Amino acid sequence: MPVWGWIIIGVVGFIILWVVGAYNGLVRLRNRVRDQWAQIDVQLKRRFDLIPNLVETVKGYTKHESETLENVVKARNTYLSATTPEGQMEANGELTQAISKLFALTESYPDLKANSNFMQMQADLKETEEKIAYARQFYNDTVLQYNNKVEVVPTNIIAGLFGFKKEAFFQATEAERQNVEVKF
Repeated sequence: MPVWGWIIIGVVGFIILWVVGAYNGLVRLRNRVRDQWAQIDVQLKRRFDLIPNLVETVKGYTKHESETLENVVKARNTYLSATTPEGQMEANGELTQAISKLFALTESYPDLKANSNFMQMQADLKETEEKIAYARQFYNDTVLQYNNKVEVVPTNIIAGLFGFKKEAFFQATEAERQNVEVKF
């Protein structure tokens, strides 16, 4: 076989290896994005498990503050019924705002603030919120890596051929950016 034949075989072999490597890299990053979303979901589920107990504890002290409590439960249920990560992100923002209002409301009830069950649940929820914040940050870092791979040349060619799409970042909703207002 002539030399140019070996050169062509070498170039074709290199291109095939590069395509396989680029594809596998995209798959690995896409799976990491999904894994990181699952990690956020685990922490959000932990938060949701705490909410009913928290609401019941607060109910006993704040009989006339039912609207705030109903908003927390409604926001929780909205998240649970969301079917896409984008819907869950939006519902999570509503829930975060409702919980903030709930904690601001409890400042007016010294007996509630002294309740050991409430204090423990508040500490657990604070710890969970910190874990959620960390998981969101890690998720967004992973999405950035993946989206860069999907968009930059030459891997964008492979991404386009095999249907890899950009993923959404976990962003604060407009409601989460606003200061919490509590009216008595």
